[in-house]
Amino acid sequence: MRNKLLLIAALCGSALCAQDISGDWQGTLQAGGAGLRIVLNIAKNADGWKATMFSIDQGADGIPVNSVTLQGSNVKFTIDALQGTYEGKISADGKSIEGTWTQGAPVPLLLYRSTKETAYVRDPSPHKVQFITVDTDVKLEVLDWGGSGRPLVLLTGLGNNAHVFDKFALKLTDKYHVYGITRRGFGVSSVPATGYSADRLADDVLAVIDALKLNKPVLAGHSIAGEELSSIGSRHPEKVAGLIYLDAGYPYAFYDRARGDFSIDLIELQKKLELLRSGTNPRDQKALVQELLETSLPGFEKDLRELQKTLNDYPDQPGPAPKIPAPSLAIRAGMQKYTDIQVPILAIYAVPHDMGPQFKGDRAAAEARDLESTGAQAKAFETGVPTARVVRLAHANHYVFLSNEADVLREMNAFIGSLPK
Repeated sequence: MRNKLLLIAALCGSALCAQDISGDWQGTLQAGGAGLRIVLNIAKNADGWKATMFSIDQGADGIPVNSVTLQGSNVKFTIDALQGTYEGKISADGKSIEGTWTQGAPVPLLLYRSTKETAYVRDPSPHKVQFITVDTDVKLEVLDWGGSGRPLVLLTGLGNNAHVFDKFALKLTDKYHVYGITRRGFGVSSVPATGYSADRLADDVLAVIDALKLNKPVLAGHSIAGEELSSIGSRHPEKVAGLIYLDAGYPYAFYDRARGDFSIDLIELQKKLELLRSGTNPRDQKALVQELLETSLPGFEKDLRELQKTLNDYPDQPGPAPKIPAPSLAIRAGMQKYTDIQVPILAIYAVPHDMGPQFKGDRAAAEARDLESTGAQAKAFETGVPTARVVRLAHANHYVFLSNEADVLREMNAFIGSLPK
C-alpha cells in the first residue's frame, strides 16, 4: 500500500496527473507574415473548463471557446466561430503548453502562463475613449489617439473594433490627429437590430465627424470599410479631403459592371425575384422577365462559375460551418453598388495575398487565381476612378497595415501630403 501511495504521489507531481490550467496563457501566432498575440483565459466551472481567446492585436473582444478538454497533460480546445482547434501538451512544470493551432493548416503555437511581469497589456494604447450618439439609441465607441495636423479617421474591417489600430495609430500621430471608430454591431458600440446598409453605416461615420467638428478629415478604411468610404465619397465628397482604402477596394467599394460580383449581384437578383413573386402588373412583369433573362441571370451565371473556381481551390473543411454574427450577415446583405467616387483616393491592394500558413489547398493555383481576380479588381478601380492612385503590394497580408506597415505608412504620408491644405 505504501508503495502504491508513493507511486500516485509521484505521478501527480508530474505532467501525467491532470493539472490546474486555470488562468491566462499567452503566445504569438504567426499568421500571414504578422505575429498576432494570443491570450487564452481558462476558468474552472461545474462542468469542467470554460475559456475565452483574445487576439489582442486585432481587437479587444474575446472569442468564446466552445470546448476545453484536459486528459492528463494533453489539452485541446476548439473554437467553432473560427473553425479552429488547438492541441498541446503541458510541460512538466505546468508553466507552458507546446502545441499546434489548426485552422486549415497546422501552425505551431507555444503558450505559457502569464505573470504580472510578463502579461500582455490588452489595451496599452494611449487613447481616449468616448461614445458618440449617431442614431436613435445607437452610440459608437470612438478612440482618440491625439496628435497634431490634419484629422485622420480609421475605420475597421468586418468583425474588428477600433482597437485593431492601437499600434498602427501611434505611427501616425506625429503628423495627424488620429481617431478610430467601432461601427455599430461590434465591440462595445451599440448593437441595434437594423441600420447595417452601406449608406447607413456611412451616415454613422458622418455623424461622428460632425460631432467631433472635424474639418474635411482623411478617412482610412480596412476591408469592408471600403463601402463606407465609397458611400461618403459618392454622396458627400465635400465632407472629406481624401479616402484611403487598406485592401478595401473590392466590389462593395467599387462595382465593375464588366466583371460583376456574386454577393452584390445576388442581393439585386433576390430583390428582382421577390418583386416578380409579389405580383406586379403584367406590363411591369414583362419588362422584368425580359431584363432577368437578358441581363441578370446570364450575369449571375458568370458570377457562379467564378465562385465555383474559387471554391475549388479550398478543400472541404470538416465540422460545422462557423457561426456568423447577425451584424456581419446584415452588413453583407446591405452592400450597394458604388461607381462614381469624387474625391482623391489612395487604394492599397495586397495582390496576390499571402495565403497564410492555415491554407492547405493548391497554393500555386490559389495564388494565381487571386493574382488574376484581385489584380483585375485593382485595375478596374484604377481605370474606373480617375482620382485614385492604386498601389499593389505583392504577398502582403489582408491586414496590410500590420504585415506591411512601413509600405503603408510611406504611401499614406505621400498621399496625405499631396492633398490641398
